[in-house]
Amino acid sequence: MRESSKVSRMTKTAMIAGLYAAITFATFFMSFGQIQYRVSEVLTILPVFTVTAIPGLTLGCALANLIGFFIGVNPLGLMDAIFGTSASLIAAIMTYYLGKSDNKLVRYLLCPLPPVIINAMVVGFELTWLFNAMEMQFFWVNATSVFIGQAVVCYGLGIPLLIALRKNDLYKKIFS
Repeated sequence: MRESSKVSRMTKTAMIAGLYAAITFATFFMSFGQIQYRVSEVLTILPVFTVTAIPGLTLGCALANLIGFFIGVNPLGLMDAIFGTSASLIAAIMTYYLGKSDNKLVRYLLCPLPPVIINAMVVGFELTWLFNAMEMQFFWVNATSVFIGQAVVCYGLGIPLLIALRKNDLYKKIFS
């Protein structure tokens, strides 16, 4: 592999990570907690276009969760930096493989789904654990709350982003 392509991939990864963290903090008031609409999750659609989005989203999520903990806006703290970041990694990998499908239905309906489901389960569990309410009804309330926030962002903003990047092959100009 040529050195310039390594640098290019690292740069794109860093840009995605920085953008994710910046959007999270620009909207910090609704990015953390039991009811959250983390607008930066719109970027979870990017693995459809480039593998560099996987480490970019993972690093961006880790930065957002850690910095959020240290400045006091992330109530889940270090647990979120580990488990929330792991959830983002798993969802990004799943989105990447779903994005390889030639089927438009898969790309437009299923690609935003992994971050919605994975985060609902993982962050729902984290919230239930945080509030010492380890009972199934509390877990389902928390998971449902996160699911709704994720679905609004990943589908309501992610699908239009997917369409915009596909239009005129804009993604090739950005990620190639």
